[in-house]
Amino acid sequence: MSVAGPLADIVVIDLTRALAGPHCGMMLGDLGARVIKVEAPGGGDESRGWGPPFVGPEDSPISTYYLSCNRNKESVTADFKSPEGKRFLERLVTQADVLLENFRPGVLDRLGFSVERLHELNPRLVILSISGFGHDGPQGGRPGYDQIAQGESGIMSLTGTSVDEPMRVGVPIADLLAGIYGAYGVVSALHERHRTGVGRHVRTSLLASMVGVHAFQGTRYTVAHEIPTPQGNHHPSISPYGLFRCQDGIVQLTCGSEGIWQRLATGIGIDPLAPGFATNRERVENRPAVTAALEAAFADIPLADLLPRLDALGVPAGEVRTLDRVYDWDQTRSQGLVVEVDHPVLGTIEIPGPVIRLDDNAHAGSRTSNLHPPMLGEHDQSVRDWLDEVAPQ
Repeated sequence: MSVAGPLADIVVIDLTRALAGPHCGMMLGDLGARVIKVEAPGGGDESRGWGPPFVGPEDSPISTYYLSCNRNKESVTADFKSPEGKRFLERLVTQADVLLENFRPGVLDRLGFSVERLHELNPRLVILSISGFGHDGPQGGRPGYDQIAQGESGIMSLTGTSVDEPMRVGVPIADLLAGIYGAYGVVSALHERHRTGVGRHVRTSLLASMVGVHAFQGTRYTVAHEIPTPQGNHHPSISPYGLFRCQDGIVQLTCGSEGIWQRLATGIGIDPLAPGFATNRERVENRPAVTAALEAAFADIPLADLLPRLDALGVPAGEVRTLDRVYDWDQTRSQGLVVEVDHPVLGTIEIPGPVIRLDDNAHAGSRTSNLHPPMLGEHDQSVRDWLDEVAPQ
């Protein structure tokens, strides 16, 4: 199999399931790596059963959740508790550059594939382990689920409109970010391997991924010793920066500098130097008054007129789109964020595409083509044939 991309010479063994690990594997596949997804016979990845929505034949429905995180992979099946399955994994490991796993800490060891054993089989192997709360520490063995991690990491305490109603993010953000950080760690370890010839064991967790994106909210506590609370749709440290109502809808705008604020205020008839409005600090402290003044100025302006008016003033602004309007948007499609794949059951389908583009290549990730999310065991024979070619038994 020949595929373009910066990772085209890399073979990845993906033992993960659900979302964090599969998302990481998909990112590596987007960049050209050959990603071989190894699943349990019978059911495979749990996300194959997550729905609705399901599509395809009623007697063999396909989960759209599974389709979201498994493009650019092959699927093989193996039972790691059987001698045959263990031998198959050993053969894969000897030919691989990367192994991804998100078992609970200790499970892979009990199956006979500790980090030490994996590096005995292949010293150059880069191993990524994703856990819920870390692989050590007082709660290192806890199972990891996205919403629990969002809550335990404090992200839900920052999200929403009230301290009495913590709110989860609308996508599994802990899983997704753990996968992204995992891919970042894998690529770093592969780069180091060019110098050392030895693979690393990279570890991250859902908890780490969430704490890692606390950003200014984190230092707000660690340095200023303030405990952040939800701010709804308005930025806690910049004003105006958020969501505002106009005649027939809502607009989002950001004033990240005093110059933008002065252009905005002057352009819509507000004195930018009025008491309580003159500096960002004052506007943050008087946010309700600032919001009320802007919404009064926008009250008679339809959104279709307001957006170009704000653009003419040099004020960053936008609307809030539903997902149908995002995926049908010509800007989204111009960035390669929707791709067509030929699925053996569903035919030609559109799925969200890779997020990285290299140079001016129209193909995100520089692949010459994208693989459909594989059916369970679709590549059982082809992968085994490949192993026989590169490492005959």
